[in-house]
Amino acid sequence: MLDGFVEYGYIGLFIASFLAATILPFGSEFVFAGLLAMGMNAWGCVVVASAGNWLGGMTNYYLGRLGKMEWIEKYLAVDRAKMEKMRRRLEGKGAVMAFFSFMPVAGDVIALALGYMRANVYIVNVAMFSGKLLRYILIMYGVNRVI
Repeated sequence: MLDGFVEYGYIGLFIASFLAATILPFGSEFVFAGLLAMGMNAWGCVVVASAGNWLGGMTNYYLGRLGKMEWIEKYLAVDRAKMEKMRRRLEGKGAVMAFFSFMPVAGDVIALALGYMRANVYIVNVAMFSGKLLRYILIMYGVNRVI
């Protein structure tokens, strides 16, 4: 399935990165690494993957901002207790915690919880994009070392 995304180059990477940042259980790292292995421009891949992943994370933020816990539980399959636990962890730390939304599994809940808490959208945007950009830069250097 992932090879289908690789066939479409940057567009496939953008879609894979977007989907990976939403609640869907999906990873964009393999598509990213596959494109680098095929000789695509490394920095172009970093920018495209970061943008797609950031927009996916912001989608989670805005879904959380809707503030309907019933919808989050029903349609996104996020447990209320998990969401409340993350909200308590983020309480008082602020929107800067969006930096860690690149983390697998927990990152999706961080973005949802920040939206639910109505964290400052400007700080969330900058922090989230920074974290996702740094992540893909590190993956790029790691893949380039292996190749």
